[in-house]
Amino acid sequence: MKNHIVCIASEFKGNEFFKECKAVGWNVTLVTREKLRDEAWAWTSLNAVKTVSNHATTEDYVRTVANVADSQPISRVVGIDEFDVLTAAKTREHLQLKGMSNSHALRFRDKLRMRNVAVEAKIACPEFSALFNQNEINEYLKTVAPPWIIKPRTEVSAFGIRKCVCKEQVWQVLNELDARNTWRDHPSQFLIEEFIEGKVFHIDSVVESGKVIASGVSQYGTAPLEVAHQGGVFTTATLPYKSKERKELERLNKKLLKGFGYERGVSHAEFLRSERNGKFYLLEVAARVGGAYIANVLEAASGLNLWREWARLETATEEKPYQLPKLRRNHAGLALALAKDEKPDTSAYTDKEIYYRVAKLRHVGLIFQSEKHERVEELLNQYTQKFTHDFLDSAPTKERHDDIN
Repeated sequence: MKNHIVCIASEFKGNEFFKECKAVGWNVTLVTREKLRDEAWAWTSLNAVKTVSNHATTEDYVRTVANVADSQPISRVVGIDEFDVLTAAKTREHLQLKGMSNSHALRFRDKLRMRNVAVEAKIACPEFSALFNQNEINEYLKTVAPPWIIKPRTEVSAFGIRKCVCKEQVWQVLNELDARNTWRDHPSQFLIEEFIEGKVFHIDSVVESGKVIASGVSQYGTAPLEVAHQGGVFTTATLPYKSKERKELERLNKKLLKGFGYERGVSHAEFLRSERNGKFYLLEVAARVGGAYIANVLEAASGLNLWREWARLETATEEKPYQLPKLRRNHAGLALALAKDEKPDTSAYTDKEIYYRVAKLRHVGLIFQSEKHERVEELLNQYTQKFTHDFLDSAPTKERHDDIN
């Protein structure tokens, strides 16, 4: 009987992962939400598709996968989206399968736990505090200078983040959350940390046997938090290979993932470099492929497709161990924005460095590839202006993942 991998995907993504699993001879079962049933999944790579309700709980997913196991033994369970990481971990625990436990996976999902583990590993973080005790909160507000960020412990991106400039504003936010009288909005589900001005970098890695064996290091243009709250064009570009920033981030990333006990898979970590002191601070780390076409940018630069490599890691066996492909050292960057048109037409853009055109409704985006870092930066600056003039639209910031449709 063939090996069997179950992929939990609460969002429409992961087709390259499914294709690679199928290509190496595994059976693939997709478990997703009912409203995503008819999306453009890689149907020829899927042996079966099971659906749960659009508002399914973790237990609903676990029960569905357990029912799949009734007819065919399962070798692996993976969570494709950030919000599927814990669900997959709990499913593995229930079925007694190999892989990260729920407790271990929380290091990559609960930002308070993430901060505590990072501090233990001697990775610098913004000064932070839990929101459990009023006296401790007041002491924090006395000792750490504003502004501060109040953020959900288990959301992603900019969902639910509030910036506060005074003590009164902090308590206003916490009292408002408490008044909602729901466990998800309880103040203890949030943390507070200092807001540090600076540039944000991300490093995306392949990890095998506890070691980072490949990574791509990039810098955002405007910080994701600013784009989410103020609109505009989102950009990211790979760093020069010999730059001091790249070497320092590679060192920090290895130290970080070792401290988190990450054994196998892909990761996406974000660091902020303070304008005040030039020091790098951890913003977050995730045990999954980075969003916003970051995987495509890394592939354009190096040939490394994180979705495919993740699938190869998950399906590797003693007989057929994982092997890293040969990589190139080009540069790449992405410009991406919300568009006022449903299907933006970018055919008038003809620069030879255009590597990939984003085909997503109400979005305009291009990925550029060049042997020269300076050319990628030049194109990103040009297309930020072009997108702003030709296509730009904006949408209100979502407070939480459930608001997306």
